[in-house]
Amino acid sequence: MGKAAPSKPPGLFRRIEELQEDVPWGSFLDAGTGTNSIGWVASLLTDRWTAVSGSEAHAIQVRDAAEPVRRPQDRIVVGNWADPKLLVGECYDTVLADYLLGAVEGFAPYFQSRLFTRLRPLVRSRLYVVGLEPYIAVEPVDAPGRLVWEIGRWRDACLLLAGERPYREYPAEWTVAHLEAAGFRIVAAHRYAIRYKERFVNSQIDMCVPRLAALPDRGLAEALAAHGESLRRAALESIAREGCLRHGHDYLLAAEPVRSPAPDR
Repeated sequence: MGKAAPSKPPGLFRRIEELQEDVPWGSFLDAGTGTNSIGWVASLLTDRWTAVSGSEAHAIQVRDAAEPVRRPQDRIVVGNWADPKLLVGECYDTVLADYLLGAVEGFAPYFQSRLFTRLRPLVRSRLYVVGLEPYIAVEPVDAPGRLVWEIGRWRDACLLLAGERPYREYPAEWTVAHLEAAGFRIVAAHRYAIRYKERFVNSQIDMCVPRLAALPDRGLAEALAAHGESLRRAALESIAREGCLRHGHDYLLAAEPVRSPAPDR
């Protein structure tokens, strides 16, 4: 399905709560749900929430995570934002697009430029976008950054060979431009330095193991698996020495719909 999102920077959800101030959450749409985001959304004082996943298997994980606190009015929906019928006619006070932009590539390739236009009718008051600055396009000069870069390139190569589409991340500047073109105004923007730890390294290597096991070319599969384990060892050794792999940034954007002027009477 693509790569796992990095662990959230400490306080990112808390920062969203600060940006929300004392405005009620009202009805809440988690437009690209995951077990991390749904745990937070379900803890808020919302009137109701809807969580959308592009994967049936992922939706089951979200359901299991939210089940203890899910109310009758809360729901989990499996759907694709490229489908114009998905949540048609609905509107939410607060919408969260948590790493959704990068994930769209795995479900609706080339749809990213239309994503925020697609979400715009669903947003009544506030849209929060969490994204990841692309980190595999340019080779880093520092050793920790290079390890993250090499793991990302190796992971994407494995996914492509397995016939899957890796996620495709977009920089904050691109995201801001497309939000504004879709009829939003940016009210807050923040960047967070990423500190990758053991969970990231192991999740990226482990997710490729079953893909490599299914490759018909066993020589290629074994060579890739060996390289992945080499990257794992190097990354974990670096984390043991330095505490983390410092590389790249996440970003958080808060946006509001631009109100159309009232027609002349």
